[in-house]
Amino acid sequence: MKTVALFVAQEGREAELEDLLRAMVTPSRGEAGNLRYDLWREAAEPRRFVLDELYVDEQAVAAHRASPHFQSYTARVGELASRTALLVTPVDILTPP
Repeated sequence: MKTVALFVAQEGREAELEDLLRAMVTPSRGEAGNLRYDLWREAAEPRRFVLDELYVDEQAVAAHRASPHFQSYTARVGELASRTALLVTPVDILTPP
């Protein structure tokens, strides 16, 4: 399962949001079933971050969402940014998920 999430930091809270999102990278990449977990920042608008994550299946996503680092993230992200998450399925990709 692939998720693409867009975050727009509250004015003046960009550094806090970046720290929170960066804290998710290493533990999420270490999870069983994680194939990719990449964090991007929009060059033209530094308040915007994009998260690109890919897991082997729904069970791996459920385990990720139950993890302590995900729970810590969800407790704070709402105060730092607006967010939009898209769950996407492959249509025409270079390599299969």
